[in-house]
Amino acid sequence: MNRLSLKQVRIRHVGPVDLAVSPGECVVLTGPSGAGKTLLLRAVADLIPHTGDIYLGDTACARTPPPQWRKKVALLPAESRWWYDTVGEHFHRVDPRPLARLGFDEDVMQWEIRRLSTGEKQRLAILRLLINQPDVLLLDEPTSNLDVDNIHRVETLLTDEKRTRQAALLWVSHDESQAARMADRRFRLAENRLTPA
Repeated sequence: MNRLSLKQVRIRHVGPVDLAVSPGECVVLTGPSGAGKTLLLRAVADLIPHTGDIYLGDTACARTPPPQWRKKVALLPAESRWWYDTVGEHFHRVDPRPLARLGFDEDVMQWEIRRLSTGEKQRLAILRLLINQPDVLLLDEPTSNLDVDNIHRVETLLTDEKRTRQAALLWVSHDESQAARMADRRFRLAENRLTPA
């Protein structure tokens, strides 16, 4: 696994940001709404224009085709998008173990998207993100619409991804107690600056 490095990254009103996230590390970003936390994640995923340099190990984001980059540096947006009628059409393979860990049976693959609750979509989006086993998980409020039991399920699954696969996690959260539980290091983004929290 490779280290994620941001060097003098600027996005609109945010930056410059210098940050590194090592394999097997969870860095949590907090800060007020509108500070640019989501913008920063989208820039790291190469979804919006930015200046500065972003690397995964020795691989430069700027010299990597975006689809290839996003397989290794994967973004979970706050609101997931679904294009087809059923859940299974969004998965090219299914492992029943993580499905069960997030509270689903395999028959969820037959469910129609329109019948899913917001929380079910959120949990399934996490599973969809993990299929390609990315080196880096960019997590934008991954548990914001979940109840306590499902927050615990998601946190446990992502902690295991960090420990067993040495995935690097860059996690945006407004929940201070969650930040305290999950973070190896914490930063606050406010007034265009990233500072240790």
